[in-house]
Parts: sequence; structure tokens; C-alpha cells
Amino acid sequence: QVQLVESGGGLVQPGGSLRLSCAASRSISSINAMGWYRQAPGKQRELVAAFTSGGNTDYADFVKGRFTFSRGRNTVYLQMNSLKPEDTAVYYCHAYIVTTRGSYDYWGQGTQVTVSS
Repeated sequence: QVQLVESGGGLVQPGGSLRLSCAASRSISSINAMGWYRQAPGKQRELVAAFTSGGNTDYADFVKGRFTFSRGRNTVYLQMNSLKPEDTAVYYCHAYIVTTRGSYDYWGQGTQVTVSS
């Protein structure tokens, strides 16, 4: 299993930047896949960016060229540039782990991002 703790959210003006962090309780290299999701009020949770242990990184079309997903030893990051009001949401870190007993999804508690002037 893994515990995930997000940080870095806040209030930012349109066009500004934020960097979200997700600290994991185990090495990122031991996790099969990780991603950032977001959920705006009244909307379903949606994928923002994700990578697999195979090395592929995928981005949602609405963040391509603006957001960058990177990783350290025990932490993953989401650098968000050129933020728009429609990026306002709670951002969640997600981990997917496959074991001999099955596959499991883990979520952080979320961090609020508000883009407003």
C-alpha cells in the first residue's frame, strides 16, 4: 500500500503558475502508475496527467503545453503554468499498484487550486 499527501495548492491569478507536490510513502519506482486528477464543483473527476512504470507520460488535451508532470525519488510534481479560471478544481494524486494479490488504487486527500482575479 501507499499513502499520498498533496500540497502546493492555493489561489492564483489567471496566467499564473503553481507547483503541486505529492509525497508518497514508498519509492515512486515501486508504483506501477501515478497520475494527477482534478474535480471541479458539479463535475466528474478527470485525468490531468499520468505516467506508468514503463516510462510513458500522458496529458489531457486541455493541459498540454501548460502542465508538466515530473517525479523524484518519493515525490511527484505537477508544474502548472498559464493557469486559467477553468483549471479551478481540487487536484488529487493517484497511485495504482499491482501485486500478486490484486491491483489497488490509492488517492491523496486533494489540494484546492483556485484561479481567479
